[in-house]
Amino acid sequence: MSELQSGTARELKAITGNLDADLRRLTFALPTAFVYNPLDYARGAWDEYCARYARSGIDALFVGMNPGPFGMAQTGIPFGAIPFVRDWLQIRTPSGLPAVFHPKRPVLGFDCPRIEVSGQRLWGFAKDVFVTPDAFFDHFFVTNYCPLMFLEESGRNRTPDALPLAERGPLLVACNRALRSFVGVLKPRVVVGVGAFAEARVREALDGVPVLIGRVTHPSPANPSANRGWSALASKELAGLGLL
Repeated sequence: MSELQSGTARELKAITGNLDADLRRLTFALPTAFVYNPLDYARGAWDEYCARYARSGIDALFVGMNPGPFGMAQTGIPFGAIPFVRDWLQIRTPSGLPAVFHPKRPVLGFDCPRIEVSGQRLWGFAKDVFVTPDAFFDHFFVTNYCPLMFLEESGRNRTPDALPLAERGPLLVACNRALRSFVGVLKPRVVVGVGAFAEARVREALDGVPVLIGRVTHPSPANPSANRGWSALASKELAGLGLL
């Protein structure tokens, strides 16, 4: 790791610590029954990810919405489909456990048998196009706007936009502050929201920041257009932003 890279990692670690502290002060009521914070119980993997791969002056920062139950919630890495985190990114740092978790959504780390399809598509695209992680991260970095995962009593995922305003407002303030700080350190030419929600959050958080903002289609299997060939679609969208 270069001295410049290690300095970037230290700055991101400080930002992450501030964000984690902000999030700990928040409270959520039913129908949100469980809140997972991978920046807490899987912090080691996140810090390793930043230390290995974060660079300043990149072409683009990709910003997802929040952790998926079989991705970042398990590995601590955004869109963290286990085979790609373990075998391509070469990150195998074990995670701890949330203080309280839903029995239908346990944190099993790298022993989780499920694969996050969104992460499989996103990191699979990165591997297919750039071959090695270093080649990808020389140009890009991937993060999430909100690091918390919300579950209802049934185990159903609850996205941040579904939270009531009284809960959503303080959450967005904390996440906006962290994203602005991340952009200040990474200095991307473009910030790319992965999906409509992420793009909207990026535009609000970075209002007044001199950076180009764009969007790629979310790779979720719940998105019909993504199921018709997300890699080709993303390639076209990124080319339109001057990134491929």
